[in-house]
Amino acid sequence: MLQVSDLHTSYGHIWALKGVSLRVERGEIVSLIGSNGAGKSTLLKTISGLVRPRRGQVYLEGHDITHLSPERIVALGVSHVPERRQVFRSLTVRDNLLLGAYARRG
Repeated sequence: MLQVSDLHTSYGHIWALKGVSLRVERGEIVSLIGSNGAGKSTLLKTISGLVRPRRGQVYLEGHDITHLSPERIVALGVSHVPERRQVFRSLTVRDNLLLGAYARRG
């Protein structure tokens, strides 16, 4: 369902990811565990199109989504929800979930 192949991402001259590869099959639950600065958030931001990789590919159901806009990636069903940002702090949990599913059909 989701495949990351040899992903390299940097912020200017600072490399955040070097050669990251992973595969997530339909129905699997995967956790990213690591210390602060290990690249967890950068990997998720790269998958969701918020950060562009220098090298490597991201595939969703066999289709290359590496260079698609974040909006297009969301429309395909990939969402990025940052933790503790309280982006919609005044909304209820239910309303936040409904807002996060705005592009989902059916």
